[in-house]
Amino acid sequence: MANRTVIIAGATGLVGRELLKGLLADPRVDHIHVLGRRAPTIVSPKLTAHVVDFAALPPLPATDELYLALGTTIKVAGSQAAFRAVDHDANLAVAKAALASGTKRVGLVSAMGADAKSRVFYSRVKGELENDLAALPFAGLVIARPSLLVGPREELGQPSRPGEEWGNRLNQLIGFLIPPNYKPIPAADVAQALLSTVPTAAGSRVLLSGAMRR
Repeated sequence: MANRTVIIAGATGLVGRELLKGLLADPRVDHIHVLGRRAPTIVSPKLTAHVVDFAALPPLPATDELYLALGTTIKVAGSQAAFRAVDHDANLAVAKAALASGTKRVGLVSAMGADAKSRVFYSRVKGELENDLAALPFAGLVIARPSLLVGPREELGQPSRPGEEWGNRLNQLIGFLIPPNYKPIPAADVAQALLSTVPTAAGSRVLLSGAMRR
């Protein structure tokens, strides 16, 4: 699809940065609106950065598609309530605002194991967001559920995540024994899977980690 205008929420994170790079390189995308708590370091004539308060969003510009890549950890957020405010509430607020402006399709960076009925708080919040997005009348919804992400968090000023580091080391040692959906996955693979699927999405679709690996 040509002459598209898109929104990214969370373009300074691992997957969000890869989404932004892919969209900037796509000649079929005319303009990109980035929503975040800080502006991305990337500058381009076809990029407009919006520094926003996700708890009080302004009306959003009309766009064709939305990419939701907002996320944190409970350790960084400081509490379960603060984690939920980012991973659930902020993403959902952007989705509702984008829908009100006419956005038709949305892609979400979720997580492996997302389940609204899970006893694990992290997985439960991810699952609740998936369900809440599915209840909105978008023409297309694509949910990416990556395993442990691989990427240069230090370059983004993010703290390292020991679980991801150990998962990557384990994969290097005995990766042939690990099922595809549980292997660490490069953030760029997750971004590319969404970029190739969202523009023509119809209905709801879930992309599992193994299927997104390149």
